[in-house]
Amino acid sequence: MFNLSRKTSSLFHRLSYIVMNNSSSNSHLFLRVRCISNTCSDPSQSFAFSYLIDKFGFSQKSALAASKYLLFKTPDKPDSVIAFLEKHGFSKTQIQQIVKLRPPVLYCNVENNILPKLEFFRSRGVSSPDLIKLLSCNPRIFCRSLENQIMPCFNYLSNLLQSDEKAVKSLKRYPYLVSCNFDAYILPNINTLLDNGVPESNIRAMFLQHPRSFVMIPDRFKEIVKEVKEMGFDPMLTKFLGAVIMFRKMSKSTLERKLDVCKKWGWSEQESWDAFCKNPYCMEASQEKITAIMDFLVNKMGFQSLLIADQPYVLGRSLKKRIVPRGLFAQDLLSKGLIKKFTLSGLFDTSEKVFIQRFINRYEDIAPQLLKLYKEKLDLAIGGKY
Repeated sequence: MFNLSRKTSSLFHRLSYIVMNNSSSNSHLFLRVRCISNTCSDPSQSFAFSYLIDKFGFSQKSALAASKYLLFKTPDKPDSVIAFLEKHGFSKTQIQQIVKLRPPVLYCNVENNILPKLEFFRSRGVSSPDLIKLLSCNPRIFCRSLENQIMPCFNYLSNLLQSDEKAVKSLKRYPYLVSCNFDAYILPNINTLLDNGVPESNIRAMFLQHPRSFVMIPDRFKEIVKEVKEMGFDPMLTKFLGAVIMFRKMSKSTLERKLDVCKKWGWSEQESWDAFCKNPYCMEASQEKITAIMDFLVNKMGFQSLLIADQPYVLGRSLKKRIVPRGLFAQDLLSKGLIKKFTLSGLFDTSEKVFIQRFINRYEDIAPQLLKLYKEKLDLAIGGKY
């Protein structure tokens, strides 16, 4: 037993040295170290355990979970990492989040590991605030190889989207892109779309807006594409990809339940299906949201139910931030005689800037009062008092 313990301890220290001095160390190595370290000592008695509580205010449970990955016995290394991050604009809360999600960050070599990554992202157009958000959301990046993982991923994104600027936008929408396996997920799924006749331009546009939807087990992605094609969606149209993304997020049975909600408002089977085909994203709304929107538009605003079936995009709009405040405001304008009628698209399918110009600023003499009234409707809607 004594000899085995010595061997285990020796291996543990060798791995500890590798982890603490290898700038490209990854989570798999830390997991192996953790398994060995658990046999050697009680993490709650370690220096790292106390350090996390004193430095970040971790609860004992959080400190215990994180300290299983940490081997340092002095504050020098983690203090240098924290000081570096603070110097580059990370807040205490953000650093705490990073350490909680990825404790091994405290082992990173500041000059050889972290700094080159910051410099790379900045050289490709990532602003400092966006970079801080990116790394705070996905601290795995700290432990990924710059040359073997981060740069190839970013270069692929830039080539796919045809600019560094768009690559940055896709990362902002899904920070885990830069640390995922492109060969295992994204490339096979893009090839599936191409093989089924989806234009490259549509794929680029959809990837930019919904990058996470492309990170999926290829076999399941193929099944979804096949199902959407069999439903009659045209691969040449963007609605095809919209349907793919919707079925990436929900099952067919979930869609059927949502369509059943619409039928309760007088839509036929065909009208319900046509609404989904016109705008697949309309069924991203929950059953509760669909019911609330239909109730407000039909019972409060007086719109015909089938008009909404003809313009289903409205089901995807925010109930409290757009539909309710604009609807209530329009009714007030109607009662004041400032407008004679309003349309579904005129109220809900315009940007905030266009809406204010069309319904507020055009009445120059009373624009300030109308703007105040509109803001009151916004407050009412957000507070649920309508």
